[in-house]
Amino acid sequence: MSLTEIGPKKTEALERTRLFGGSSRQELAWVAERAVELHLRAGEMLFFSGEEARGLFVVVSGRIRAFQHNAEGREQVMHVDTAGATLADVPVFDDGPYPASAIAEEDTEVLFIEKSDVRQLCMEHPSFALRALKTMAERVRKHAKLVEELSFREVGQRLALYLIAEAQKKSSNTGGHVEFQLALSNHEIATRIGTVRDVVSRALARLQGKGLVRVKGREIVVPDLGALKHYAERSH
Repeated sequence: MSLTEIGPKKTEALERTRLFGGSSRQELAWVAERAVELHLRAGEMLFFSGEEARGLFVVVSGRIRAFQHNAEGREQVMHVDTAGATLADVPVFDDGPYPASAIAEEDTEVLFIEKSDVRQLCMEHPSFALRALKTMAERVRKHAKLVEELSFREVGQRLALYLIAEAQKKSSNTGGHVEFQLALSNHEIATRIGTVRDVVSRALARLQGKGLVRVKGREIVVPDLGALKHYAERSH
């Protein structure tokens, strides 16, 4: 990890976040002045689970994957963040360690903001404190949804949800024919949905057998997105 010159992009990066986006120009300038600019190479760790949390990070460019390992060493991806995201905001307020590890998936620029500076901003600007509370609440809801998906849905359904999310990135069509390329390998998809590569391959084959998808190499064809959604959301 190294310091890099982001310059004017500091304020712009802060404005893109939900946490700092509603701040005044004066507040943004105050934070930008104190933010430390960091550059990570692809594969470089930003922080480790259990490590003392000294502050939060804002993604300026690139992509950061937050993950945890279970007792068997299997990786579970908690979230993948791109420009405009904040990371490690929870331990800034609860004084705990980083709850997950974070690694750069590609060359990435981030801003680091000290815990004391974030807390000072909360004390002096109640509107910022309210946005921080809203950000925390959204984080809790996302984690609750992840727990629900891992606990109550079969791998095939979790894979279907992942494919639906990817399809919706490519098309606004909510119920019809969609085609897209899988950007991730089966192993990488497995880490997103809480399983292993071979199980993903078998689940993809089952979805194809049911006529819910057609697989052409890394191209996925969804004949009826509505039918795939129905499969993903059905109860047992």
